[in-house]
Amino acid sequence: METEHPAPADSNRRRIIEAATRLLAEEGREAVSTRAVSAAAGVQAPTIYRLFGDKQGLLDAVAAHGFAAHVGSKASLELTDDPVQDLRTGWDFNTEFGLANPALYTLMYAQPSPGAPSPASRAALELLATHIHRIAEAGRLRVDERRATHLVQAVGGGTTLSLIATPEEQRDMTVSHLAREAVITAITTEAPASPAPGPAAAAVALHALLPRTEALTAGERALLTELLDRISAAPDETA
Repeated sequence: METEHPAPADSNRRRIIEAATRLLAEEGREAVSTRAVSAAAGVQAPTIYRLFGDKQGLLDAVAAHGFAAHVGSKASLELTDDPVQDLRTGWDFNTEFGLANPALYTLMYAQPSPGAPSPASRAALELLATHIHRIAEAGRLRVDERRATHLVQAVGGGTTLSLIATPEEQRDMTVSHLAREAVITAITTEAPASPAPGPAAAAVALHALLPRTEALTAGERALLTELLDRISAAPDETA
């Protein structure tokens, strides 16, 4: 059987992304010009425009490539029976990734277009949402999943960007730890879960588990979802 070789376009795309990634890591974002990337990849500039549309399209592809590598390495982190501890582990892993790849991390998170997050940041948000969903299923989420997900992303990403901007010899990693624990305290209940959780936490947990039941009609499910959203958004006086 003959060995299949990648199509020229696929080969060029890979070479261009790899060249742009090297330039980004070694010289920063300003070095990732169309002329520099085409020279480093050994292709003509029009090839970049044909494959990526424009420079922003190329930068989005570089960020997505870097995020995919990050997720691949993160797959080595085994989940435990404690989803809150897993969130801590993921937070620390994300911070370490950002400090090890400052230019790439900054590209992914520091310059979003208003109302149009990059493909990499959207993928990161979706991955984070799965971790938050596990906490909700365990009955330990104090607020609704969407709010918790965006809070963790905003504070975690902002903290990492702040550390990146700080000279290495002046970095205080306890800042990340304090921010992490403050967010976890804000969005989760104490472990182990109480036999009688407050109504907000119970509503969030039931909302997360609704997809597992087929006992409701579509109308009943919609009504219950609306009621649970209202309960989970109300102040929990038992918290």
